[in-house]
Amino acid sequence: PGKGKNEWQSEKFVQMVRGLQPNILMNDRLEVQGDITTPEQYMPKEWVKVDGRPVVWEACHTFSGSWGYYRDEESWKSVDMLVKMLIESVSKGGNLLLNIGPTGRGEIDERALDRLKGIGAWMRRHSRSIYGCTAAPEGIESPDDCRFTYNPVTNRLYLHVLSWPFKTIHLKGLAGKIEYAQLLNDASEIRMKQGARQSTMTAGAFSEGRDAGTVSLSIPVKKPDVAVPVIELFLKPGLF
Repeated sequence: PGKGKNEWQSEKFVQMVRGLQPNILMNDRLEVQGDITTPEQYMPKEWVKVDGRPVVWEACHTFSGSWGYYRDEESWKSVDMLVKMLIESVSKGGNLLLNIGPTGRGEIDERALDRLKGIGAWMRRHSRSIYGCTAAPEGIESPDDCRFTYNPVTNRLYLHVLSWPFKTIHLKGLAGKIEYAQLLNDASEIRMKQGARQSTMTAGAFSEGRDAGTVSLSIPVKKPDVAVPVIELFLKPGLF
C-alpha cells in the first residue's frame, strides 16, 4: 500500500514549511487542505468548494491517458477538446494544468507538440478571454452549448460558443447592459437586438419573440475557422 499523510507526517511537514516561508502557496497533495485544491483527471461541475466555500483550484490533466511518455498510448485528447477543457476550467473560476512526459531522449513527443501548437494558435487570438478571467458574475446565465468567462478589471464578458448555432444567440438578462460586441478572432462587430418583441407570423414571415431582458446576437451563418469562437461583450460600467 502507498504511504499517506500519517506516514509522511503531513501536518507537521506543512507547519515546518509555513514556518520557514509564511508566504508560500501549497496545494492539497499532502492530503492536508492547502491554498490550492487540485482535482485530477476530471472536470468539476461547478466552482470547487471545500466545506461549502469556493476555493482556489486547478484541474490536473494529461494530454493522453498517461502521466509519463508512453509510446503505444492512443487516447490522446484533441486540440478542440483541450481548448474546451481550458475554457471550462476558467468559466468555473479555476485553472488548467497539463502534464507532458518527455521521451527517452528528453524530447517532447510530436503528438504533444501538435496539441501545444493548436492551443497556442487559438490563444493567439483569444487569450484575453482566458488571462485575468474567472467565472461570470452571479446571475448571468450562459446560453446552451456556451460558456462565459469574465474579466473584472476590464469589465468584459466572453461568450465561448462550443457548438455554433444558426444565426442567433440569445442572452437572457443582459438587455441594456452591453455597449458593444465583437468576435475575438477577427475583431468583427456582432450586431445586437434587444427589448421585447412578440412572436408574430405575417405574410409567411416569422418574427421571433424576445422578452424585455433578452439580447439577441446576430452571428454569421458560417462558424469562424477556430477551435472555439469567442464573442467579446463590452459591458456598461457599474453593473457588477
